[in-house]
Amino acid sequence: MSPDTDGILLFAHGARDPNWARPFDEVAARLRALAPQTAVELAFLEFMSPTLAEAGDRLAACGCQRVSVVPLFLGAGGHVRRDLPELLDTLAARHPGVTWQLRAAVGETEEVVAAMACSALRLASG
Repeated sequence: MSPDTDGILLFAHGARDPNWARPFDEVAARLRALAPQTAVELAFLEFMSPTLAEAGDRLAACGCQRVSVVPLFLGAGGHVRRDLPELLDTLAARHPGVTWQLRAAVGETEEVVAAMACSALRLASG
């Protein structure tokens, strides 16, 4: 990623309970620490803010030209396959100078699947 021109937009579902967002806030904080030269925003589909549009607007305003959109979903269901591409089309129309690249759902990566298996075993072992 290029400093100042690349961004990462993390996208989560959202919930009415504000405590639900804590792990996602932590993911965003850790990502910022891992890539301090990269602009990182966290957005939510519903119930929470910022929305995808608001977070995307912030990334565009800070000069990002390429934004990787990473769904923080366990799988690519309807929200990732249908809703998210429509939202990204709207962002692309509002910010034609920015390339918005949708990535795979984080829960479908080998690293996350392996971490979940290890965590499940540890939790089950008491």
